[in-house]
Amino acid sequence: MATFEPAQTYDEIGDLLATFPETVGAPAARLVDLILALRPDLIACARPGWGSVNFRHRQAGDVCGVFPMRDEILLSFEHGRLLDNSAGLLEGDGLKRVRFLRLAPDSEFPPGELGLLLAEAVAVKS
Repeated sequence: MATFEPAQTYDEIGDLLATFPETVGAPAARLVDLILALRPDLIACARPGWGSVNFRHRQAGDVCGVFPMRDEILLSFEHGRLLDNSAGLLEGDGLKRVRFLRLAPDSEFPPGELGLLLAEAVAVKS
């Protein structure tokens, strides 16, 4: 199993996101900043091989990942099947464990909903 090493500096995350077109790289960076603002207890790690920024909690383990795509950003929750999806925000019902939130790069990221999902994602595995 690969080890999860937090980015030594925010530059590693910035360098990774700079490899994407500005239209998704810049919004993905804003989403990373928002996640860290909402959950400063998460550790961010640039994963160049996956093209993602992943977040880990010291007790809950892997929580989520930001995956910039060609024309959207996916916020993937490692144990998304365990999260309440009564609001219908999460996709991936056919997946074994993961669910994700599909975000348009030009949209405002909903901090209230993201905060609740992140809190639940940490709580279900702590």
